[in-house]
Amino acid sequence: MTTMSTSSSSQSLKIGIVGFGNFGQFLAKTMIKQGHTLTATSRSDYSQLCLQMGIHFFRDVSAFLAADIDVIVLCTSILSLSEVVGSMPLTSLKRPTLFVDVLSVKEHPRELLLRELPEDSDILCTHPMFGPQTANNGWTDHTFMYDKVRIRDEATCSSFIQIFATEGCKMVQMSCEEHDRAAAKSQFITHTIGRTLGEMDIQSTPIDTKGFETLVKLKETMMRNSFDLYSGLFVYNRFARQELENLEHAFYKVKETLMIQRSNGEQGHKRTES
Repeated sequence: MTTMSTSSSSQSLKIGIVGFGNFGQFLAKTMIKQGHTLTATSRSDYSQLCLQMGIHFFRDVSAFLAADIDVIVLCTSILSLSEVVGSMPLTSLKRPTLFVDVLSVKEHPRELLLRELPEDSDILCTHPMFGPQTANNGWTDHTFMYDKVRIRDEATCSSFIQIFATEGCKMVQMSCEEHDRAAAKSQFITHTIGRTLGEMDIQSTPIDTKGFETLVKLKETMMRNSFDLYSGLFVYNRFARQELENLEHAFYKVKETLMIQRSNGEQGHKRTES
């Protein structure tokens, strides 16, 4: 793992976004602000929104791929990535292009893109560790992870990475395997605890401690995310199952300790009475 500070200036890029949902729109706003030219395509019709944002929206994927694009950013869900990439008529590409994924798992897109993309396509796997809910006031100090999986055009790749460095992100270069191993212990566990608290339906009370207020906020934040995202973090991260088992084991270990303490306390109380 390498933590980097990138200060070099970047060239203006022609960036195409595949999947113009909330996260694609979130990235697009900053890319436009920095002066990059954007196009987009998506299963839903975002033509009116794109018109308002100054983005050329393509309903036809073939026409999108045939456009003069430097970088194609895949903003699909984890669960739909395979279907989306598999259905793209990649022969429509006019020139070597940098493909970037922004999924919350990394080994899965890495293997898929290496398998499906043309050999002359560059591949950059990334994970912006933030989104509209956590970085609506800017990206400063939020982590941006990336792995240069297959890069020949260093200038284009560096210019894309610079988008995030310019916004003040903490730049972390690490392998896709390192990412997934760490994310299973952090992001997946965070989502799991938030989902569990959601199942418990915890609510604020008149006597909340600061710690409990934090738990309520965690629950609310995690429950605003789609279940497809949470499912993808589990299904497509090979390290997640072990972390789920570790969490379950830890819970029962804590419960067992409490039961032992309760039993000892009850026995001590009985001895005192006798």
